[in-house]
Amino acid sequence: MRRAGLGDGAPPGSYGNYGYANSGYNACEEENDRLTESLRSKVTAIKSLSIEIGHEVKNQNKLLAEMMIHNLILQLDF
Repeated sequence: MRRAGLGDGAPPGSYGNYGYANSGYNACEEENDRLTESLRSKVTAIKSLSIEIGHEVKNQNKLLAEMMIHNLILQLDF
């Protein structure tokens, strides 16, 4: 993830990149990219987990409804 005008094409050793030397700036960008990818994978995992929880809740609600209907039928028989 690169931002236009922030180090691309600047001469080596230039400090026009918000106080970063090119090598330091590139290291920061690489770390940002790595952290961004790590965060992206965590968000994907949480999203997947939340979808699975949603399916489980739906199935549990269906089971509870079936149990309530079954209990009502048993109560009406007596």
